[in-house]
Amino acid sequence: MSSGFAKVLLFSVLLFVLLCADSRAQNITAAINGGEVTRGSQARGTVTMSIPGGLHVNSNRPSSEYSIPTTVSITATGAKVGGLTYPRGTNRKFEFSENAINVYQGTVRFPFTLNVPAGFKGSVVRLRAVVKYQACTNEVCYPPKTKDISFTARVR
Repeated sequence: MSSGFAKVLLFSVLLFVLLCADSRAQNITAAINGGEVTRGSQARGTVTMSIPGGLHVNSNRPSSEYSIPTTVSITATGAKVGGLTYPRGTNRKFEFSENAINVYQGTVRFPFTLNVPAGFKGSVVRLRAVVKYQACTNEVCYPPKTKDISFTARVR
């Protein structure tokens, strides 16, 4: 096997491993606490991002002009979403950055409030969460991603 072929093969395997790591990178879920809300009241909900070890994502305020912040947008049909809170990240210094970057690691929760009007028609409210983020290792950052998830809550 030639040296050039071996290098191309090694590069291809490393690229495949990195792409696979990125594709499994973040698992995002969302739910209304208790799975239901009463007409004319509000309920708390949470969007949860699970980040595997060895990876991090930029926080909502990464403190670097070149880092893409994590954003969460939640909408509901016939109800109002508000009070979305971004948790504090952790300041970390990486090989690719001159200064510390504020990041999220592990399990990150983004709490919000769902307000269902008293005149809400139907037995289920449908919600949609769009999460935009940039995942990185200690050495490199992957292209930004957007994950779009739908979820529901019973209305009583």
